[in-house]
Amino acid sequence: MPITANNKRKYNYIWVSLVILVFGIIFVPKIVNRLAKGDVVRNERSAPAIASGELSYIENKQTGEKRKVPSFSFIDQDSLPVSDENYLGKVYVVDFFFTTCPTICPIMTKNLVGLQQTFTDNDDFAVASFTINPRYDTPAILKKYAKKNGIVDKDWHLLTGDQDEIYRLAEEGFYIVASEDEDAPGGFEHSGMFALVDKEGYIRSRRDKHGNPIIYYRGTVTEEQGVNAEGEEEQISLLKEDIEKLLQE
Repeated sequence: MPITANNKRKYNYIWVSLVILVFGIIFVPKIVNRLAKGDVVRNERSAPAIASGELSYIENKQTGEKRKVPSFSFIDQDSLPVSDENYLGKVYVVDFFFTTCPTICPIMTKNLVGLQQTFTDNDDFAVASFTINPRYDTPAILKKYAKKNGIVDKDWHLLTGDQDEIYRLAEEGFYIVASEDEDAPGGFEHSGMFALVDKEGYIRSRRDKHGNPIIYYRGTVTEEQGVNAEGEEEQISLLKEDIEKLLQE
Protein backbone atom coordinates (compact mmCIF):
# COMPACT_ATOMS: atom_id res chain seq x y z
CA MET A 1 0.00 0.00 0.00
CA PRO A 2 1.44 3.38 -0.96
CA ILE A 3 2.46 5.73 1.88
CA THR A 4 0.35 8.86 1.66
CA ALA A 5 0.87 12.22 3.38
CA ASN A 6 -1.85 11.31 5.87
CA ASN A 7 -0.08 8.06 6.73
CA LYS A 8 3.20 9.90 7.28
CA ARG A 9 1.51 12.30 9.69
CA LYS A 10 -0.08 9.36 11.48
CA TYR A 11 3.30 7.61 11.92
CA ASN A 12 4.88 10.88 13.15
CA TYR A 13 2.16 11.27 15.79
CA ILE A 14 2.74 7.70 16.92
CA TRP A 15 6.48 8.26 17.31
CA VAL A 16 5.97 11.54 19.22
CA SER A 17 3.49 9.80 21.54
CA LEU A 18 5.97 6.99 22.18
CA VAL A 19 8.73 9.48 23.04
CA ILE A 20 6.46 11.33 25.47
CA LEU A 21 5.39 8.05 27.07
CA VAL A 22 8.98 6.89 27.55
CA PHE A 23 9.97 10.27 29.03
CA GLY A 24 7.07 10.07 31.47
CA ILE A 25 7.92 6.55 32.57
CA ILE A 26 11.61 7.29 33.13
CA PHE A 27 11.84 10.88 34.33
CA VAL A 28 8.57 11.95 35.97
CA PRO A 29 8.92 9.54 38.96
CA LYS A 30 12.47 10.81 39.51
CA ILE A 31 11.33 14.44 39.55
CA VAL A 32 8.46 13.67 41.94
CA ASN A 33 10.84 11.78 44.21
CA ARG A 34 13.30 14.67 44.30
CA LEU A 35 10.56 17.13 45.19
CA ALA A 36 9.25 14.84 47.94
CA LYS A 37 12.72 14.53 49.45
CA GLY A 38 13.55 18.22 49.10
CA ASP A 39 16.55 17.24 46.98
CA VAL A 40 16.45 20.31 44.76
CA VAL A 41 19.38 22.49 43.74
CA ARG A 42 19.44 26.25 44.32
CA ASN A 43 18.26 27.34 40.87
CA GLU A 44 15.21 25.06 41.01
CA ARG A 45 13.56 26.84 43.91
CA SER A 46 14.00 30.28 45.36
CA ALA A 47 14.55 30.97 49.04
CA PRO A 48 12.78 33.99 50.57
CA ALA A 49 14.90 37.10 50.48
CA ILE A 50 16.10 38.37 53.86
CA ALA A 51 16.44 42.08 54.32
CA SER A 52 19.03 43.92 56.37
CA GLY A 53 18.47 47.15 58.25
CA GLU A 54 17.15 47.78 61.75
CA LEU A 55 16.58 44.60 63.72
CA SER A 56 13.05 43.70 64.75
CA TYR A 57 11.71 42.82 68.18
CA ILE A 58 9.68 39.62 68.44
CA GLU A 59 6.12 39.80 69.78
CA ASN A 60 5.01 37.50 72.58
CA LYS A 61 2.25 35.22 71.25
CA GLN A 62 0.10 35.59 74.36
CA THR A 63 0.47 39.25 75.28
CA GLY A 64 1.66 40.97 72.11
CA GLU A 65 4.52 42.52 74.11
CA LYS A 66 8.15 42.39 73.03
CA ARG A 67 9.45 38.90 73.76
CA LYS A 68 12.13 38.84 76.43
CA VAL A 69 14.20 35.89 77.63
CA PRO A 70 12.51 34.66 80.82
CA SER A 71 14.40 34.26 84.06
CA PHE A 72 16.54 31.14 84.31
CA SER A 73 19.23 29.75 86.59
CA PHE A 74 21.41 26.74 85.81
CA ILE A 75 24.95 25.39 86.34
CA ASP A 76 27.68 25.74 83.72
CA GLN A 77 30.65 23.57 82.72
CA ASP A 78 32.67 24.99 85.61
CA SER A 79 29.92 24.03 88.10
CA LEU A 80 29.16 27.72 88.62
CA PRO A 81 25.62 29.14 88.83
CA VAL A 82 24.63 31.19 85.78
CA SER A 83 21.37 33.08 85.33
CA ASP A 84 19.82 35.41 82.78
CA GLU A 85 21.15 38.30 84.83
CA ASN A 86 24.72 37.26 83.97
CA TYR A 87 23.91 38.07 80.34
CA LEU A 88 22.44 41.53 80.85
CA GLY A 89 24.59 44.11 79.07
CA LYS A 90 25.78 41.49 76.56
CA VAL A 91 24.65 40.47 73.08
CA TYR A 92 24.34 36.70 73.07
CA VAL A 93 23.34 33.72 70.98
CA VAL A 94 21.19 30.92 72.41
CA ASP A 95 21.09 27.30 71.27
CA PHE A 96 19.78 23.98 72.59
CA PHE A 97 21.97 20.92 72.09
CA PHE A 98 23.31 17.74 73.71
CA THR A 99 26.85 16.42 73.76
CA THR A 100 26.07 12.99 72.27
CA CYS A 101 24.01 14.39 69.39
CA PRO A 102 25.01 12.50 66.22
CA THR A 103 23.46 14.84 63.67
CA ILE A 104 23.14 18.65 63.75
CA CYS A 105 24.88 19.59 67.02
CA PRO A 106 28.46 19.25 65.73
CA ILE A 107 27.66 21.67 62.90
CA MET A 108 25.92 24.06 65.28
CA THR A 109 28.88 24.00 67.67
CA LYS A 110 31.28 24.60 64.78
CA ASN A 111 29.28 27.66 63.74
CA LEU A 112 29.25 28.98 67.31
CA VAL A 113 33.01 28.49 67.59
CA GLY A 114 33.29 30.57 64.43
CA LEU A 115 31.27 33.33 66.10
CA GLN A 116 33.53 33.03 69.14
CA GLN A 117 36.55 33.63 66.92
CA THR A 118 34.91 36.56 65.13
CA PHE A 119 34.07 38.38 68.37
CA THR A 120 36.97 37.14 70.50
CA ASP A 121 38.06 40.68 71.39
CA ASN A 122 34.58 41.91 72.34
CA ASP A 123 33.69 41.44 75.99
CA ASP A 124 30.05 42.25 75.25
CA PHE A 125 29.51 39.08 73.19
CA ALA A 126 28.39 35.81 74.80
CA VAL A 127 26.81 32.41 74.11
CA ALA A 128 24.30 30.39 76.14
CA SER A 129 24.12 26.69 75.18
CA PHE A 130 21.48 24.67 77.05
CA THR A 131 21.76 20.89 77.07
CA ILE A 132 18.50 19.01 76.55
CA ASN A 133 20.01 15.85 78.08
CA PRO A 134 21.02 17.10 81.53
CA ARG A 135 20.90 13.64 83.11
CA TYR A 136 23.99 12.73 81.08
CA ASP A 137 25.45 16.17 80.41
CA THR A 138 26.87 16.96 83.82
CA PRO A 139 29.28 19.86 84.32
CA ALA A 140 32.19 17.41 83.95
CA ILE A 141 30.85 16.12 80.62
CA LEU A 142 30.22 19.67 79.42
CA LYS A 143 33.75 20.63 80.44
CA LYS A 144 35.16 17.83 78.26
CA TYR A 145 32.90 18.87 75.39
CA ALA A 146 34.11 22.46 75.67
CA LYS A 147 37.76 21.40 75.60
CA LYS A 148 37.22 19.04 72.66
CA ASN A 149 35.50 21.71 70.58
CA GLY A 150 37.69 24.69 71.37
CA ILE A 151 35.18 26.55 73.52
CA VAL A 152 37.35 29.02 75.42
CA ASP A 153 35.31 32.22 75.75
CA LYS A 154 34.66 32.89 79.44
CA ASP A 155 31.19 34.13 78.50
CA TRP A 156 30.20 30.95 76.63
CA HIS A 157 28.34 28.92 79.23
CA LEU A 158 27.26 25.33 78.59
CA LEU A 159 24.30 25.03 80.93
CA THR A 160 22.72 22.04 82.66
CA GLY A 161 20.12 21.56 85.36
CA ASP A 162 16.54 20.39 85.81
CA GLN A 163 15.31 18.89 82.55
CA ASP A 164 11.74 20.16 82.91
CA GLU A 165 12.98 23.70 83.48
CA ILE A 166 15.23 23.53 80.41
CA TYR A 167 12.39 22.21 78.25
CA ARG A 168 10.07 24.89 79.59
CA LEU A 169 12.63 27.56 78.76
CA ALA A 170 12.98 26.19 75.23
CA GLU A 171 9.30 25.81 74.49
CA GLU A 172 7.74 28.70 76.41
CA GLY A 173 10.62 31.16 76.38
CA PHE A 174 11.93 30.64 72.86
CA TYR A 175 9.19 28.54 71.19
CA ILE A 176 11.94 26.10 70.21
CA VAL A 177 11.41 22.33 70.12
CA ALA A 178 13.21 20.32 72.82
CA SER A 179 12.02 16.88 73.83
CA GLU A 180 12.95 13.26 74.38
CA ASP A 181 12.12 11.08 71.37
CA GLU A 182 13.33 7.51 71.19
CA ASP A 183 12.85 7.53 67.42
CA ALA A 184 15.05 10.61 66.89
CA PRO A 185 18.82 10.26 66.33
CA GLY A 186 20.46 10.21 69.75
CA GLY A 187 17.09 9.94 71.50
CA PHE A 188 16.23 13.67 71.52
CA GLU A 189 14.38 16.04 69.21
CA HIS A 190 15.47 19.67 69.04
CA SER A 191 15.78 22.68 66.79
CA GLY A 192 18.89 23.63 64.86
CA MET A 193 18.13 27.34 65.09
CA PHE A 194 19.96 30.11 66.96
CA ALA A 195 18.22 32.89 68.85
CA LEU A 196 19.83 36.33 69.05
CA VAL A 197 19.37 38.35 72.24
CA ASP A 198 20.21 42.01 72.79
CA LYS A 199 21.83 43.69 75.78
CA GLU A 200 18.49 44.16 77.54
CA GLY A 201 17.44 40.54 77.13
CA TYR A 202 15.07 40.95 74.18
CA ILE A 203 15.03 38.44 71.30
CA ARG A 204 15.82 40.23 68.05
CA SER A 205 16.15 39.40 64.34
CA ARG A 206 16.21 40.92 60.90
CA ARG A 207 13.14 40.89 58.66
CA ASP A 208 12.34 39.02 55.47
CA LYS A 209 11.36 40.70 52.21
CA HIS A 210 7.75 40.98 53.44
CA GLY A 211 8.78 42.89 56.56
CA ASN A 212 8.24 39.98 58.97
CA PRO A 213 10.93 39.04 61.51
CA ILE A 214 12.72 35.79 60.65
CA ILE A 215 12.94 35.24 64.47
CA TYR A 216 15.76 32.66 64.34
CA TYR A 217 18.95 32.03 62.39
CA ARG A 218 19.77 28.69 60.80
CA GLY A 219 22.61 27.05 62.71
CA THR A 220 22.90 23.84 60.70
CA VAL A 221 24.63 25.18 57.58
CA THR A 222 28.18 26.58 57.63
CA GLU A 223 29.40 29.59 55.71
CA GLU A 224 31.76 27.32 53.81
CA GLN A 225 28.85 25.13 52.67
CA GLY A 226 26.75 28.04 51.54
CA VAL A 227 23.81 25.72 50.83
CA ASN A 228 23.18 22.24 52.23
CA ALA A 229 21.79 19.17 50.47
CA GLU A 230 18.22 20.26 51.24
CA GLY A 231 18.74 23.61 49.53
CA GLU A 232 18.83 25.59 52.80
CA GLU A 233 21.12 28.62 52.68
CA GLU A 234 23.56 29.49 55.45
CA GLN A 235 22.59 32.34 57.77
CA ILE A 236 25.73 32.59 59.88
CA SER A 237 27.01 35.51 57.82
CA LEU A 238 23.71 37.31 58.47
CA LEU A 239 23.96 36.50 62.17
CA LYS A 240 27.45 37.98 62.34
CA GLU A 241 26.20 41.20 60.75
CA ASP A 242 23.30 41.43 63.19
CA ILE A 243 25.43 40.70 66.25
CA GLU A 244 27.63 43.60 65.20
CA LYS A 245 24.57 45.87 64.92
CA LEU A 246 23.40 45.00 68.40
CA LEU A 247 26.88 45.49 69.82
CA GLN A 248 26.77 49.05 68.49
CA GLU A 249 23.42 49.85 70.14
